[in-house]
Amino acid sequence: MRMIAVAGAGLLLTLAGCGDESSAGGSLDGRSYLSVTVTEDGKARQLAPNTRIRLQFMDYGRLMADAGCNSMGGKVSTDGGKLSVQDLAITDMGCDAPRHAQDDWLAKLLQDDPAWKLEADKLSVTKGGTELVLQDRETAEPDKPLDGTRWTLETVIAGEMASHTVGSERAHLTISGERVTGSTGCNDLQGIVARTGNKLTFGELSVTLKACTGNVDALEKAMLAALKGEVTYSIEANRLELRTPDGNGIDLTSG
Repeated sequence: MRMIAVAGAGLLLTLAGCGDESSAGGSLDGRSYLSVTVTEDGKARQLAPNTRIRLQFMDYGRLMADAGCNSMGGKVSTDGGKLSVQDLAITDMGCDAPRHAQDDWLAKLLQDDPAWKLEADKLSVTKGGTELVLQDRETAEPDKPLDGTRWTLETVIAGEMASHTVGSERAHLTISGERVTGSTGCNDLQGIVARTGNKLTFGELSVTLKACTGNVDALEKAMLAALKGEVTYSIEANRLELRTPDGNGIDLTSG
């Protein structure tokens, strides 16, 4: 999988401050929002099935966004009630036609200096006849618990590359106390896991011995590499991120 830049170069983005935001209703720094409604010229715009638009404003002046398939990010300024996104970059994972078109639509909106307004936990982003209304993520979609949730593999992270392979949805894991069980998408696995703060430490895993080939074998290797020794974990809504000390790892989702 390759990474492409939209109106910019690469994913290593220069950091920029968000500026004075008081005129638009408060600070967006460190907050994440999920779409509630989208309208165009007063009519509802139907999103692609099983998708939701997400905007995440990082503390260091960067916006991360997705519309249900690819991730995009860039430097952001919120001065004067406008969202000004520069050097927007987007991953290049294969998407079906509706999600690909939705990615393009969101990327265009973000690069068109839309107006924004924050009222309590609702964020409105508008440009022309288009209005995107979002709600604070913590209200719209509280974090899933680590314990007892079935987490399904979504993305493999290797360096600056994020890849999704058909069939990855067969790989999953569940942590229950000090036990972890699951599947690599080919073989079943089980073992011991300890947790301290935001760290998980996996003991040696027992894995069945079914032969795996091609993409399935690659997924299994990535899954097992992310469940080895001490890893950092974080949960946001229904997404679990596991990262090894070298920054590689896997992203999983539930429900």
